[in-house]
Amino acid sequence: MERLKIEIPRQRLAAFCKASHIRRLSLFGSVIRDDFGPESDVDVLVEFEPGHVPGLIRFTGLELALGELLGGRKVDLNTLRTLSPYFRDEVLAEAEVQYAAA
Repeated sequence: MERLKIEIPRQRLAAFCKASHIRRLSLFGSVIRDDFGPESDVDVLVEFEPGHVPGLIRFTGLELALGELLGGRKVDLNTLRTLSPYFRDEVLAEAEVQYAAA
């Protein structure tokens, strides 16, 4: 069941993910809860295609570009590796997939 608090331009998101070698993109955190507000950032979990994990500069660029795609919101981009082990299981349980490569 999708509980998103923002509008997602699905076709643009799919094109972004394909161009960025993102295999799966999910949202988690306040964007899918009742505490999401006008100043809230958007927590994003991505899985890159094998061999296409970007370096820090490219990763930051993807974060900024995704924020623009999501209406100018600040985005907190994460991978499984960058998620804290203290709340990783909780994130994986609540995350809602928005894009998955065919």
